[in-house]
Amino acid sequence: MRSFVQCFSRLIPLLALFLGSAVATSDAQWIVDPRVDRMVQRGIDQIYNFEFSAAESTFAEVIRAQPDHPAGHFFRAMIQWERIISNFDDESDDEKLYEMLEVVVEMCERRLEKEPNDVTALFFKGGAVGFRGRLRANRGKWVGAANDGLVALPLVRKAYELEPTNYDVLLGIGIYNYYASVIPDKYPIVKPVMVFFPGGDRVKGLEQLRQASQNAKYARVEATYFLMQNYFMFEKDFPKALELARSLNRTYPNNPIFHRYLGRCLISTGALGEAEMIFADIYRRYSSKQTGYDRYDGREATYYLGRAEYQAGRLDAALKKLYECDDICRGLDKEGPSGFMALANLMIGLIYDLQGRRTPAIGQYKKVLMMPEYERSHEEAKRYLDKPFKR
Repeated sequence: MRSFVQCFSRLIPLLALFLGSAVATSDAQWIVDPRVDRMVQRGIDQIYNFEFSAAESTFAEVIRAQPDHPAGHFFRAMIQWERIISNFDDESDDEKLYEMLEVVVEMCERRLEKEPNDVTALFFKGGAVGFRGRLRANRGKWVGAANDGLVALPLVRKAYELEPTNYDVLLGIGIYNYYASVIPDKYPIVKPVMVFFPGGDRVKGLEQLRQASQNAKYARVEATYFLMQNYFMFEKDFPKALELARSLNRTYPNNPIFHRYLGRCLISTGALGEAEMIFADIYRRYSSKQTGYDRYDGREATYYLGRAEYQAGRLDAALKKLYECDDICRGLDKEGPSGFMALANLMIGLIYDLQGRRTPAIGQYKKVLMMPEYERSHEEAKRYLDKPFKR
């Protein structure tokens, strides 16, 4: 049973991406009133730009205009979802999101009792259950998350069968096709579980995401985000990822996820000077407690800024930032040291060697060997335990 749950721990986020993303952007096309339709689009933009108060007002207006339509209720829940993931360590608002999603589920079930092929109800019920499963998976509640995935998947697939030419719907199908192909290769433990689900197609999924990114009316931003993420993480096509990251950050400058990806893409394409400016801006926003910029942003920013100071030869400044990164890691890395902690401590050891401080350097290398290995961190630590590091 435990191995089955562990498999689902990898699989549920994949299903939730398909279920949640398909719903979160598709149904607005079935809002007949153009005024309400424009409000929904404005509210979605406000969510992406982390303008939560404005989005609350917008979707409250949508609900007043169409109280029996699930769109307004669902997107209000998505504001709560973004609030949770932007302050992920705080679980105090989880129950509120579950309650908001349950309102959507009950509303959709009433519609399905009257019309079983109601595409709107199928999408929003599937999406609400999918996001519930996604939060449960993020909180380690794997059995409940697995059950949500199994309930939601048939709902969304049925909706796709009823609306197969919809580019917004194509986002969810593209996400599923891509990840159902990629994830089992990256995490082989998932493969036995995938026999219960439709197979994926990496090439087809990527093309479907590209089409949705270019042609979808409401899903364009979400499709662009996943396309960028896939180019960066799995395809390793960093120039394409950078192009999309620039576009997203330019349109939604207050979105910390898009902001961080821009910095990562710049690092990966060798644009180190520009990357340093981006991470300095992220660090400034983190320090000033701007909405959405939390300790995860601070951890990443301090690491890359420390690395930039090191590369520029400003070793004392580098140590200050890397120790700040280590301190943030100690508060975040509840399940063991992260890659940021391991690599920051390795770099601290290198700096101590460059400063002729061999004893603390050795202490750092030994510390790194007690952490999980990231990017050859153990190999490097062993090498410089035997012989001091020199540029």
